[in-house]
Amino acid sequence: MSKKMRDENTDRLIDGILTLKDREEAYLFFEDLCTVNEMLSLSQRFEVAGMLRRNYTYMDIAEKTGASTATISRVNRALNYGDGGYNTVLERVSSDL
Repeated sequence: MSKKMRDENTDRLIDGILTLKDREEAYLFFEDLCTVNEMLSLSQRFEVAGMLRRNYTYMDIAEKTGASTATISRVNRALNYGDGGYNTVLERVSSDL
């Protein structure tokens, strides 16, 4: 994570997220924490990441998710040059299915 993001408040937020026990608790927490649009944006980016890993084209991703090519490009850059967060979670979610 970028050093710009790491601070005491962010540590506390991450620690709080790690205490959530199931999907229902996560929904309750994120409904309080985020606006509907923020949550939809986060879930859209995660869907884009999964589709990129499955080698969908930008056009197909934009059509299915409604994401802009700028968003798709940003997610692609994170997948290829980021710290591996998307890949870690996508691998874990895929292995749970």
